[in-house]
Amino acid sequence: MRYFDKAWDLMAEIRRKHPSLLTLKAMSIVLSKIAKFQSYEETLEAFKKMETDIFVGREFGTDEFNVLLRAFCSQREMKEARSVFHKMHSRFAADSKTMNILLLGFKESGDITAMELFYHEMVRRGFKPNSVTYNVRIDTYCKKRRFGDALRVFEEMEKVNCLPTMETITTLIHGAGVARNTQKARQMFDEIPKRNLQPDIGAYNALISSLVKSRDIDSAIKLMDEMEEKQIGHDSVTYHTMFLGMMKIRGIEGVCELYNRMIEANFIPKTRTVVMLMKFFCENRRVDSGLNLWRYLVEKGCCPHTHALDLLAIGLCSRGRWQEAFECSKQMLERGRYVSEAAHRMLQRFLRQFNEVEKIRELDRMITKLQSALPPSGEQAIDTSTLRQHKIVLSKIF
Repeated sequence: MRYFDKAWDLMAEIRRKHPSLLTLKAMSIVLSKIAKFQSYEETLEAFKKMETDIFVGREFGTDEFNVLLRAFCSQREMKEARSVFHKMHSRFAADSKTMNILLLGFKESGDITAMELFYHEMVRRGFKPNSVTYNVRIDTYCKKRRFGDALRVFEEMEKVNCLPTMETITTLIHGAGVARNTQKARQMFDEIPKRNLQPDIGAYNALISSLVKSRDIDSAIKLMDEMEEKQIGHDSVTYHTMFLGMMKIRGIEGVCELYNRMIEANFIPKTRTVVMLMKFFCENRRVDSGLNLWRYLVEKGCCPHTHALDLLAIGLCSRGRWQEAFECSKQMLERGRYVSEAAHRMLQRFLRQFNEVEKIRELDRMITKLQSALPPSGEQAIDTSTLRQHKIVLSKIF
């Protein structure tokens, strides 16, 4: 939420009371956010502060250096990452993990040429590529729809006796799907046991994605059934991929069928799936299904995302069901999450229209109370693109 001062205060308190809880993960969380929202110099200063004020008594080495590099690489700030590497590698000995972090950063930046140049540089420096190195290169080519190059790297990997992992095979299955080569995706999947590996949920998801891209939804459903039979189960990626396929191929009825299956399994979807489903339900005049999803999540102890409430509130108010929109907004505020300005204004308009002044006051009191405990951050302000999307949804509903 960009409360960096409070984050530093909290880390200082942890240092005093529970120093064992100050881990590399804690360091990574703070540095990654600072690298994202603050300057290069401020990020380096934060790293220095970690060493001198927070992780007192801990000798910083390669692991800490890798965390700093990952903070820049995760934001695709490769110019800064390179600068840090050249500036500090004499102090911190780089290892294969260091090189793979930088290689991954070039991959995430989408620059294949820069990634390959750095790969050859790390080889010249004497670092031996491992399975992670090859996986990064394979994934880069797959994401760029250069599946033939991905297979070439895979063959190179096998020639040097670097055994492929499940991640390697999963990446290739997914890459075959992106290239619309379902036959190759199935072949790679079927060969998994021959490589003394066991297909996991990631491999199944990759093949399901390949089948969905080729519009073979029936085979994808069979794979879901097979996962259940083998007690592998389904995760958020499984459901999100299948919902996307159902929306394109079978429409609202297929989505509802899969939705009921998900509810029966007591599965809680992630935010992106919730927002996607809410938008789909409201656009297809199934606002009751959207309300059912909202209530299901609340009953499970979840607080749906603000965008989900925006979509549901628009759908409900457009049908004169402002009372239910009001109750959903209250539930959001009770759970410590702000209602967006767009939803708040729309609800106020309907409440004034029906002379529900006390309900307006109740919402305002709850918002004021929440603000006193947790002022809204920049991240919670609704942007113009979101407002535009809401207008599009509203026009479709009407």
